[in-house]
Amino acid sequence: MRMGYNLQLEQSQKLVMTPQLQQAIKILQLNAIELDQFIQKEIEVNPFLEVNEAFESDYEKSIQEAKKEKPTQEVDWKEYSEDYSRGDHYSKGPYSGENDFSYENILSHKTTLQDHLMTQYHLTLLGKNYYDIGEFIIYSLDENGYLNMPIEEIAKEFNIEMATVEDILKVIQTFEPSGIAARSLKECLLIQLSHLGVDDRRVYRIVNEFLEDIADNKYPLVAKNMNIAVEEVQKICDFIRTLEPKPGRKFSLVNHNYIVPDVVIKKVGAEYVVIINDYNGPRLMIREDYRRMLSTSDENSETVKYINDKLNSASWLIKSIEQRRQTIFRVVEMIIDKQRDFFEYGKKHLKPMTLKEVADRIDVHESTVSRATNGKYVETPLGTFELKYFFSSGIEGENGEGVSAESVKSFLKEIIEGEDPKKPLSDNKITELLSKKGLNISRRTVAKYREDLLIPASSKRKRF
Repeated sequence: MRMGYNLQLEQSQKLVMTPQLQQAIKILQLNAIELDQFIQKEIEVNPFLEVNEAFESDYEKSIQEAKKEKPTQEVDWKEYSEDYSRGDHYSKGPYSGENDFSYENILSHKTTLQDHLMTQYHLTLLGKNYYDIGEFIIYSLDENGYLNMPIEEIAKEFNIEMATVEDILKVIQTFEPSGIAARSLKECLLIQLSHLGVDDRRVYRIVNEFLEDIADNKYPLVAKNMNIAVEEVQKICDFIRTLEPKPGRKFSLVNHNYIVPDVVIKKVGAEYVVIINDYNGPRLMIREDYRRMLSTSDENSETVKYINDKLNSASWLIKSIEQRRQTIFRVVEMIIDKQRDFFEYGKKHLKPMTLKEVADRIDVHESTVSRATNGKYVETPLGTFELKYFFSSGIEGENGEGVSAESVKSFLKEIIEGEDPKKPLSDNKITELLSKKGLNISRRTVAKYREDLLIPASSKRKRF
C-alpha cells in the first residue's frame, strides 16, 4: 500500500470559548461581593468605564442629607480647658453626650490565651531562672489549651530534670481557665474536678476508667463494674458533660464570615417579589468623552484601535453583568413557582427539584443554572438559604407528589424530638412512623438522614 500526503477541506461546527464568553461565564459564577471586587478592578484598567452616579443608593443620599441638616458643632476649647482644670472633663467638654461621641472609635484588643496565662504567670513566686521554661510551656499550648509536646523534649531543650518541668507545669495547670495545659482529655477533666472541689471519688473513677464507655452511653456496663445504680451513673455523667473539654477555645480568634445575600425574596400581599441585591454595587456606564474621540480621530490611528478595543470590552462587561442579573432573576422566579408551599408553610413542604428541571423551564443549559446558583444566597421570610438548598432529590409521597430529602429530615427530626427518652425509637420504628405519613423510605435511608442531622443512634439517646 502506497502512503503519501494530501490536502483535504472539511467543514465542522465546534464551540469556541472566546475571551468574552469566558468572562461572561466567570461573571455568572461570582457572588455579590466578588462581583463588586471584579468591577472595581475593571474600572481601574478600562478608562471607558465609570460609575453612574445617578444610581446612588437612597442610604447614601440620606447620609449626605443628614450631614447637611446637622453641621458639625464647633468646640469651645476655652470652655473645655477651664472645665478640665476644674476636673469636670468627664461631664462636659467636646466628648459629652451632646456631641454624639461614638465608642466604636475606641480600638479594642482581644486577649489571647497566651496573654491571659502570662499575666497569671507573672504573679507566681517562681524564680527568674524558671521564667523561660514556663513561658515556653505556655506558648507551646495549642488553640484548645492542650500541651502536645512531651515533657522529655522540654527538659532536653533547657537541659534540666523532668521533675522540674513537671512542677512548673503543675503550677500553670492551676491557672484559669480551669483545665488548661492538660496533656489529654482525661487529665483536663480531672484538673477541673479538682478545682471545683469535687469530693465524690466515683466521679474521678469514671473519668479515669470509663471515659470511652460513657461516651458510647454504656451506662449499664459502668454501673455493673462500679456496683451502683444506672441512674447514679447517668447523673454523674450528666455532671461530667458540664465540664469544658477545650478550655482554651474561648480565647481562640473567631473568624466571622458574613453572608451577603445575592437575592432577596419579599412577600407583598399574596405575592412574592424577587429583588436582586446589586443596589450597593456600582452601576457602570461608558464615558461620553472617550466615545466622542472615535468620531474625531483618524480611523487607522493606533488611538482609535485602542479606543475600539476598550469600548468593546466595556460594552461586553456591562452586557455580561446585566445577563447575570437576568439569569439569577429567572432562576429564583422558577424556585418561587416550584417551592411556593415551602415559602408559605415551611421546610416540611420543600419539593424535590433538579437543575435540569429549572434549565428546561427558562430555556438555558443545565450548567448555566448551576453557575447561577453556586455559592449564592437568598434572603427569604423564612431565613437566609443557599440557592443550592432548593435543589435536592426526593421520594414520592402518598398523594403522588414528590417530597424532598430536606422535608423528610424535618419529619425525622420532629419524630425524634417527640420520642420518650427512656425508650428512644429505633431506625426501624422511625421508618414505620414515616411510612404512616406517606413517606416510604428504607431503614438505611433513615439512618443516613439521621447521621446528616448529627443525631446519635437510639442506644446513645437512651436515658435511664
